[in-house]
Amino acid sequence: MDILIIGSGGREHAIGWKLCQAEGVGKLVFAPGNAGTAGIGENVAVSVEDVAELVRVAQTLRPGLVVVGPEVPLALGLADQLRAEGFLVMGPGAEGAQIEASKAWAKEFMARHQIPTAAQQTFTSLEQVLPYLQSYAGPYVLKADGLAAGKGVLVTTELEEAINFARSVMDEKIFGESGARLLVEEFMQGPEVSLLALCDTVSGTIIPLEPACDYKRVGEGDTGPNTGGMGAYSPTKLMPPEMRARVMAEILLPALRGLQAEGIDYRGILYAGLMLTESGPRVVEFNCRFGDPETQVILPRLKSDLLEILTKLAEGRLNEVATLEWDERVAVGVVLAAGGYPGPYQKGLVVTGLDKVPEGVVVFHAGTTLDKEGRIITNGGRVFNVISMDYTFALARQRVYNTISGGVAAFDNAILRRDIAAREGM
Repeated sequence: MDILIIGSGGREHAIGWKLCQAEGVGKLVFAPGNAGTAGIGENVAVSVEDVAELVRVAQTLRPGLVVVGPEVPLALGLADQLRAEGFLVMGPGAEGAQIEASKAWAKEFMARHQIPTAAQQTFTSLEQVLPYLQSYAGPYVLKADGLAAGKGVLVTTELEEAINFARSVMDEKIFGESGARLLVEEFMQGPEVSLLALCDTVSGTIIPLEPACDYKRVGEGDTGPNTGGMGAYSPTKLMPPEMRARVMAEILLPALRGLQAEGIDYRGILYAGLMLTESGPRVVEFNCRFGDPETQVILPRLKSDLLEILTKLAEGRLNEVATLEWDERVAVGVVLAAGGYPGPYQKGLVVTGLDKVPEGVVVFHAGTTLDKEGRIITNGGRVFNVISMDYTFALARQRVYNTISGGVAAFDNAILRRDIAAREGM
């Protein structure tokens, strides 16, 4: 089976890398892909936002399965159009993708189906939101309603910072129309966990993957601005069996039943970003696709056949998937990002050391491309994900940081966090 994978990041490289291990996989085609995906398949230069051209690519290639990585094409209805053309697609249609594309819609959905989350107010103008922010002492949690590449959230104790963020979102429109509405949420206290689940409303089945924790802020100790994610690890001691069962009963199953009750055809990943509060698990946000960088530490631990899983999910036969098998080793992933990220950063820097990747380590490309001379160069804010697996977090962390220090995937002015998975101890 030939497979078309939409996207260009570390998540898509990881999906393709895992699919290569399955029987029955033919050619992998990535749109647009990166320098890493070019090594395991073929890249096609088309933007993930160009739905019409992506449909034409599929019509030309006739893949047996299309896997949509990012949220933007899902929100734009790519899965709907491909299914209308008769293609098998892993990813929800635009109606289901609202659960990520509109935080206000997601909040209303959770309220309708009694899914625990933070209380919130939604505002459509700066004149509305400023008096509200000034009416209480914080902490303040502000979220742009629409898609903002993981950067549309501010959590702060400073009123002035909250006001400046609201002004930049609503008046300066730094996120465009994604900031036309601004949510101000109740502050929730507790550790965060990502729990991704295979969700199929056709067969009425939801299967959680192994939990992971990611690191959204750019600086160690969770300091600095939000990013798309600076690293991740899986599993976590924060999610023992009893907590997983509670999340399933209180969050995942009600979400599945809610989607079914509202007539939404959802065949894809339902990603629950969770806050484990003193009163129990609560949803920080839902996403409609594989997480990035969580996918890069989850899929290396998956022993089951990913092609079979995604095919049955796309067909609406997820109920036929047997229990998933997992490697008992832990996985730690560290992002190498361009200096200045998530602000302005330089592109076109030559990468070295990719021929020195040691055993037990995988390097997933994110923001890379090939120059005219065939050299791998940087092409984004998050450039690589360096992943290591071992039987303890201490060993996995040691190997991944030793690998980076040894010059693997090196480029000028690279930045990284050195505290990924440190809180899990040994």
